[in-house]
Amino acid sequence: MDDSLKKLIALALAEDLGAGDVTSEATIPSDLISTAVVLAKQDLVLAGLDVAREVFHQLDPNIQFMALARDGERMRTGTEIANLSGNTRKLLAGERVALNLLQHLSGIATLTAAYVEKVKGLKVEVLDTRKTLPGLRQLEKYAVRMGGGKNHRLGLYDMVLIKDNHIKAAGGITKAAESARNKSGQLKMEIETKTLDEVREALTAKADIIMLDNMPIAMMREAVRLIDHHALVEASGNVTLETIQQIAKTGADFISAGSLTHSAPAADISMKIK
Repeated sequence: MDDSLKKLIALALAEDLGAGDVTSEATIPSDLISTAVVLAKQDLVLAGLDVAREVFHQLDPNIQFMALARDGERMRTGTEIANLSGNTRKLLAGERVALNLLQHLSGIATLTAAYVEKVKGLKVEVLDTRKTLPGLRQLEKYAVRMGGGKNHRLGLYDMVLIKDNHIKAAGGITKAAESARNKSGQLKMEIETKTLDEVREALTAKADIIMLDNMPIAMMREAVRLIDHHALVEASGNVTLETIQQIAKTGADFISAGSLTHSAPAADISMKIK
């Protein structure tokens, strides 16, 4: 685990503990040792085990954290995810931070897996977006991968993505694309389009990827026909579990959904002292 994630966990622990866990200190002997179990309380796809382990390790390196599953694994309701053993106060001090992260990441992995399952057998990849919680992008995009999805760009630095505001500010798709080609080196260029005329202009501008943003299905299908493999096609906007299969059948190469990260419900996971 890299230093940035370790610092993130340290900040989360500091936020929760403050001057100390007053309840545990008032009710539990300082030298009491306990065992605990982490349980899946719903069917889920697991993500975040190493993060949970690091939470307890930062509190007490002597805590034993034994994973009983692996990230990316499908867990059934009632299945044990991990066993822990160590100082009781420390176990309880880390419980909420560990579960918050494990539940959030497993929720993303679980929702992503549901989207991927909907397009199983179709030649399309499910992508995430930059719609992530500040500071948690690395972990959330990891969770998407655990659910079977793929990562789009990691930030503003690793790909040129010319969207509507860039187009307006630059004076059109053609001007924005020409400027980007001259200044961005070998980075791939994607252009967002909302109409068939914009698709044609993006093709002329030799975009590597053309995004079809919030297009009706019929228009999307026609756009894929126009592009005719001269660029890769990303469909975006109004992507739900109910619509993703229909979108995939238009022939798009990618379908991106911000909901994978910004709207995934937390998975139901608990920790119980034995």
